[in-house]
Amino acid sequence: MVRLSGPEPMPRGTSRPKNRLHMVLEHRRRRLAQLAFGMLSVVAFAWGCSAAVSDFRRPKFKVVAFFTGKKDQAHISFLGEATKRFPEMAAKNGFTFDTTSDWNNLNPDFLADYQVVVFLDTRPEEPAQRAAFKRYMDDGGAWMGFHFAAFALGNSDYPANWPWYHDVFLGSGQYASNTWRPTSAILRVEDRAHPVTRGLPPTFKTSPSEWYRWEKDLRQNPDIDILLAIDSASFPLGTGPKPNEIWHSGYYPVAWTNRNYKMLYFNFGHNDIDYEHKIDSTNRTLSYTFGTPAQDQLILNGLLWLGDRSQRPPGSRR
Repeated sequence: MVRLSGPEPMPRGTSRPKNRLHMVLEHRRRRLAQLAFGMLSVVAFAWGCSAAVSDFRRPKFKVVAFFTGKKDQAHISFLGEATKRFPEMAAKNGFTFDTTSDWNNLNPDFLADYQVVVFLDTRPEEPAQRAAFKRYMDDGGAWMGFHFAAFALGNSDYPANWPWYHDVFLGSGQYASNTWRPTSAILRVEDRAHPVTRGLPPTFKTSPSEWYRWEKDLRQNPDIDILLAIDSASFPLGTGPKPNEIWHSGYYPVAWTNRNYKMLYFNFGHNDIDYEHKIDSTNRTLSYTFGTPAQDQLILNGLLWLGDRSQRPPGSRR
């Protein structure tokens, strides 16, 4: 019998060599898998970049400043500065800065879009506006005020008729007196640990301003943290002509916070004006609040601290 020969049996544990077509198809499958993975990686990277760009472009926080701008050329001059300089600060530091002279915007729906409110020259007068502002602060909103925003006096155009704001929130009570005319002062940092004073020298010279004295001694209020005060190197402060408009001694806070709220008040924001028309008849501005590096840094530090929602005051209600 003739035995036909065939392929030799394969040893156990081995497999037959793949034919060429099978090898080509396997190579293509692996190649397609690699290409698909690469495309998914590109898409994921592009999405991540898009999200990063979106986060970068999204403002860190939003600020809205309220103002009146109808009385006292010194305050109107400051408004002109502020409405120019604050948007520049915002653009460089990743937040937005809007302004409004409509105090009826001081309502819950409008305020819900902003993390920081600024009073540039005055305060709200209507009960509904005041109630909305108090609710905003009680709910964890942030506030910055300048100079005349804290003013209240007896039966004046800005009477002492808002106890929560002047006695509790600001803690200063009524206006008591002021220096004249607007002059520079040497400020002393009182709380060097606070974020608002970070990077400031121990003392520095300010831009000229009118300086207010208040009814209440803020040092006696445990809720108030005084950040800066007028240094004794400033005395005599003011030029008169009235003797009481020149300060020779005393303690005068310039910047402070209330530990129960995210708030910051600055006792400056009154430019010097040529009221006597010594230069011309235009009530020309003779000094500006912005432009002193340390003072500008103080204001910027304040806005960044107020806008940082991760930092709440120790006694905050929220």
